[in-house]
Amino acid sequence: MNGRQKGITAGFASAVLLGLTPIFGKQALLLGFSPLSVVAIRSGIATLLLFLMLLIFRRQFFYIYNLGLIGCLLAGFVNGAGSILYYTALSRVDATIGQLLYSFYPIFVAFWLFIDRQPLSRMTLVRLLIAFPGSYLLLSSGSHPVDLIGAAMMMGAAILYALHLIINQRVLFEVPAPTVTFYTMLAMFTTVWLAYAIFDRSLPAAQVTWMPLVGLGVVTFISRLTLFMGVKHLGGMQTALLGLGELLVTVILAVWILHERL
Repeated sequence: MNGRQKGITAGFASAVLLGLTPIFGKQALLLGFSPLSVVAIRSGIATLLLFLMLLIFRRQFFYIYNLGLIGCLLAGFVNGAGSILYYTALSRVDATIGQLLYSFYPIFVAFWLFIDRQPLSRMTLVRLLIAFPGSYLLLSSGSHPVDLIGAAMMMGAAILYALHLIINQRVLFEVPAPTVTFYTMLAMFTTVWLAYAIFDRSLPAAQVTWMPLVGLGVVTFISRLTLFMGVKHLGGMQTALLGLGELLVTVILAVWILHERL
């Protein structure tokens, strides 16, 4: 299997797994976990699993040069802030609506590439113009009020997720995907746990099941590995476009498991 085929396979796998995250996240929120506790515990589980995997099987992947480490730490901070916005928004909107809004992130990948002085096609510019009014129409259905705060948070999460892909794409030119994944997740873990320790520190009642959070952590761990493998072999834009498959997974499971309706 050549590099491009590996990238496509990894991108599709990441899309399927990332489609599960809003389902597990919404279940945890409905059980009484706060948005900050969800993102903190999820990041902790995923980072611990990746650390143990590298420690046991691939210790050489702990090495990273200084400039690459700075890039990973920056990407992790950006993605950590975006994760806080994402799960806070998910507590205000349905998983289906939230993921539809979040699925605009390939457009923001294109935007960041434009800021980086990379040319954009006319079709991409048209999509940018459609995205913002389209996000309002998604939430203005029937008699349900538009949650502008939740919508704005989800769009902010999409913008930051796109930015962290672009940052990591640069680092991945010279650093293996598992190494980039680990240090990015370590920075994300530190960011969200600091936010949780300062602003929240709450947990639901002792009898509440933690299975959705455990599932969320495991899915995050595997999906991040496949995500950065896809970025390394395909680039941020193509991986982001493949990632749109996560929307279909989320909508189907949200209707089936969470009983949501569009």
